[in-house]
Amino acid sequence: MIAAREYARFLWRCFRVSFAGDWRYHLWMTALTVVALLGLNAYAKQLVHGLGTAGLSDQVSWGLYIANFTFLVGMAAAAVMLVIPVYIYRNQELHDLVIFGELLAVAAILMCLAFVTVDLGRPDRFSHLFRRFNFPISMLTWDVVVLNGYLLLNLHICGYLVYCAYRRRRPSKLFYIPFVFVAIVWAVSIHTVTAFLYVGLGGRPFWNSAIIAPRFLASAFAAGPAFLLVTLWVLDSYTDYVVPAKAFATLKNIVTVALLINMFLLVCEVFTEFYTDSAHGVSARYLFFGLHGYHALVPWIWSAIGLNTSALLILLLPLSRRPALRNLACLMLIVGIWIEKGMGLIVPAFIPSPLGEIVEYLPTWNETLVCLGIWAFGLLVFTVLVRVTIPVLAGRLTIDRLYSPDYTRRVPVVLDHAQPTPEVLP
Repeated sequence: MIAAREYARFLWRCFRVSFAGDWRYHLWMTALTVVALLGLNAYAKQLVHGLGTAGLSDQVSWGLYIANFTFLVGMAAAAVMLVIPVYIYRNQELHDLVIFGELLAVAAILMCLAFVTVDLGRPDRFSHLFRRFNFPISMLTWDVVVLNGYLLLNLHICGYLVYCAYRRRRPSKLFYIPFVFVAIVWAVSIHTVTAFLYVGLGGRPFWNSAIIAPRFLASAFAAGPAFLLVTLWVLDSYTDYVVPAKAFATLKNIVTVALLINMFLLVCEVFTEFYTDSAHGVSARYLFFGLHGYHALVPWIWSAIGLNTSALLILLLPLSRRPALRNLACLMLIVGIWIEKGMGLIVPAFIPSPLGEIVEYLPTWNETLVCLGIWAFGLLVFTVLVRVTIPVLAGRLTIDRLYSPDYTRRVPVVLDHAQPTPEVLP
C-alpha cells in the first residue's frame, strides 16, 4: 500500500509539472489542443456521415490515414537507433537520451492506433476483429500483436527508468535490460510486419517487391532519429537540459547512413520498375510520370525526391555542423519520407484498379483535419512526457524535492518531511 500511494503521488506530481512552463510552452500546448479539438470535431462528422467525408472510394480504399499510419510505425521503430549505441556499444554518455527515444515511440504508437481507428469507419465493429482474430494466418493480426506489444515494452522501459530516477534509486538491470533487447528485435519486427501487410497483397503488384521491408526500415531509421535531433536541439536551446554534443554527432551519422541506404533502395526499385517495362510497372509510371492524362501524384513524388536529395547533400557537407542547416535537412527529409511512404507508396498501388480504372485520390478537408488532430494529439502527449521527464532526470523533481513552477527562479524546494532513503545514489 505504501508503494502504491507513493507511485500515485509520483503521477500526481508529474501531472502538476506538465502544466508548468513559460509563455512559449503554454502557447505551444494551447495551439496543439485547439488543433486536436478541431480534429476530434472532424472525426465526429465522419462518425455521423461515414467515410464519405473522406476522399476514399471503392477503387482507392486506403489514403491519408493509412499513409500516416505507415510513416508513424517507422517513427516508433526508430527509437531502437538510440538504444543500440547505448546498450550494445556501451555508450553511457547517451544513456539518458534513450528515454526520449522511448517516449517518441510511445507517442508514435498511440498515433498509429488512432489512425487505424479512424480508418475503420465503424469503430463500434472493432470487436469483430477479436471474435475472429485468425492468428497466426492473418498478417493484420500480427500487426495488432506487434504494435500493442511494442507500446507496452516502451511504456515499461521509460516508465521504470523515470520512476527510479524520481526515487533516486539505481535501476535493477533485471527489470529493464531484458526488455531493452526484446524491444530492439521488436522494433524491427513492427515495421517488417507492416511491410509484409502490403507485400502479401497479390492483387496490388506495386507492393509485390521484396525490397519494401528494407526500404521501410531504412526510411524509418532516417526519419525517426531526424525528429529526435530536432527535439534535442529544442531541449538544448530552450530549456536548462544540456544535451551532450556527442548525441548530435551520433544521430546525424545514423540519419546520413540510413538516408543513403534509403535513396539507394529507391534507385534499385525505380530501375526494376522501368527497365523491365512489365505490366506491373503501370502504377510506377502513373506515380512518376502520370498515366493517360492523370498525374495527381507526380508533383508529390518528385517533391519527395528533391527534398530527400537536398537533405542528403546538406548532411554530407561540412555545413551540416551548423545547427540551423542540420535542422533544416532533418525537417526536409522528414517531409520527404512522409510523402514517399504515404502518397508515394500507399495510393499509387490502387491506381489503376485491377479492372484498369483510373480513379485519382485527393484528401478532403475533413480528412485532413482528422489527420492534423491526431498529429496534434501525439505531439501533445510527447511534449507532456518530455516536460515531465526532464526535471526528473536532472534531479530537480525527486522524492525528496518539489520542483518550483516558477521558471524565473528555477530553484528546487526541499521538502522537510521527506528524507532520502539509504538506497539513494550519491
